[in-house]
Amino acid sequence: MVDTPDVQMRWRDQMLFEGGAPGRPAILVDGDSVQATSPVQLLLLAAATCSAADVVSILLKQRVELRSLDVEVWGTRRAEQPRRFTAMRFHFTIGGAGADETKARRAIDLSIEKYCSVIASLAPDMHIGYDVTLR
Repeated sequence: MVDTPDVQMRWRDQMLFEGGAPGRPAILVDGDSVQATSPVQLLLLAAATCSAADVVSILLKQRVELRSLDVEVWGTRRAEQPRRFTAMRFHFTIGGAGADETKARRAIDLSIEKYCSVIASLAPDMHIGYDVTLR
């Protein structure tokens, strides 16, 4: 059996890198956040995408006819090194027939508290908050 990495990364120039899952399209990552998304922003994006995937799955099981789902995430970081996140705040905007506040909050709570492996991989003392808008 061949042991393949989960992701691969290659330095391109200055603080610009490219990488991703082997055999998949590469994404650009910029350590200075000048030419592309930074690693820290990618962490926020990973948390947003992980949670959104859970929310979609749960809402579909709740028989919501999902039309749209947008997620924005803000992160608060420590001033000293390592400048890890101490808090994240999500804003979910959900549209679809059958979507209501109770179903949306139940789906989001399950994702944040139980299912999202990205969020679960972060420091346990990090505060996670969210709000939701229905369209």
